[in-house]
Amino acid sequence: MFFIELGSRRVHLTGCTPNPTAAWVTQQARQMTWNLADGPQSFRFVIRDRDQKVTDSFDNVFRSVGMDSIRTPFRAPQANGVAERFVRTVRSECLDWLLIQDQRHLERAMATFIAPYNVHRPHRALGLRPPQPPRQAQPSASAADGMCVRRRDRLGGVIHEYSVAA
Repeated sequence: MFFIELGSRRVHLTGCTPNPTAAWVTQQARQMTWNLADGPQSFRFVIRDRDQKVTDSFDNVFRSVGMDSIRTPFRAPQANGVAERFVRTVRSECLDWLLIQDQRHLERAMATFIAPYNVHRPHRALGLRPPQPPRQAQPSASAADGMCVRRRDRLGGVIHEYSVAA
């Protein structure tokens, strides 16, 4: 289960399970509200689909922290297009290239994919900036001319990260 901040496109992975239940989904909502409470931002609403596992107890968790829960219309995936696009991206760029062995492997692969997605991957809606830019300053193009570039493979080469070698 994941949550996306619409304004920044930052993704939060709360957990993975082969058989989600209403109680499990509600617990993931609680964990998400705890994570959001630690941050400086406040959120007004959560957009969710009409899955039977997302019950009133899920909505009540967000209401308790002052957020409204908005359900998408029936058979309208475009109503939550940002989340649908993220699912497509994860499938095409990560999960289609891996043979997932168990739940722990899936959680590790998703966390490994989401970390550079939040910090390095540019998004058009953000003016080609990442959702959570890296804290260290990047050298300018003219300063990097004589430097070596280092490539780091993640997820067995599915993701490549590039940085200027020190």
